[in-house]
Amino acid sequence: MSQPTGSGESAHGLADGNTIPMLGLGVWQVENERECVDAVRWALEAGYRHIDTAQAYGNEESVGMGIRESGVPREEIFVTTKFFPRRRDPVVELEGSLGRLGLEFVDLYIVHWPAGGPTWAWPGMERTRELDYARSIGVSNFAVGEIDDLLQEAQQPPVVNQVLFNPFAYRKRLFEACAANDIVLEAYSPLGTGRHLDDPAVAQIADAHGRTPAQVLLRWGIQHGVPQIPKSTHQPRIVENAQVFDFELSEEDMQTLDELDQTGGTDCAREDKWW
Repeated sequence: MSQPTGSGESAHGLADGNTIPMLGLGVWQVENERECVDAVRWALEAGYRHIDTAQAYGNEESVGMGIRESGVPREEIFVTTKFFPRRRDPVVELEGSLGRLGLEFVDLYIVHWPAGGPTWAWPGMERTRELDYARSIGVSNFAVGEIDDLLQEAQQPPVVNQVLFNPFAYRKRLFEACAANDIVLEAYSPLGTGRHLDDPAVAQIADAHGRTPAQVLLRWGIQHGVPQIPKSTHQPRIVENAQVFDFELSEEDMQTLDELDQTGGTDCAREDKWW
């Protein structure tokens, strides 16, 4: 399967003129070793064109190695890493990331969470773009109020807010607020770290389409216009998760899945803030 970055529903335009693939591989909790290298390589071989890592994950070296081993040209790959907000300087930390990744730039650099407040790190984030270290800049785990505070001070607004988002965490007010500000909401844990795959409603829709529950959950997000970054280290699952661009959920399917929300359509990004 191959989904070129700029084709149809396989990519989403960003407010800064760049595009982000609708499907990526997340590598949270994957050790900085062969398992991570292989997962990245398998994903790129299966047609993924987005790899999402973070300084806090400690596996940027393996991500870079997997990219090189895949043989896919760098210009075809969208790479995300995230600023670890327990550090002081986004520029210095991204320079370290680029060294570990073996890259000259990342496509997206994100503030991982709003530790210490939503605005203090942003001038440094903007500087990384001015230095051509990052083509786009964004945030993660920001609630509506935190986005509002940031937009009041930002010279270059964030183009992405990466949050926990799936039918069971359908943060509708946050989603709508991001859209109103030309910020693309991006979903991590779109499969609920696997715990939503056995839900009866999801399984019933999957059976009706001859698909897997994982494919249905990912397809729900894609039809909402939300880029998806599922995590897997198993090659068959990585390939399976990529097969979401050749079927469509009905309006009834989408409504059924929307109604699985357990957040009350919240404007919050997290229920359990660890910062």
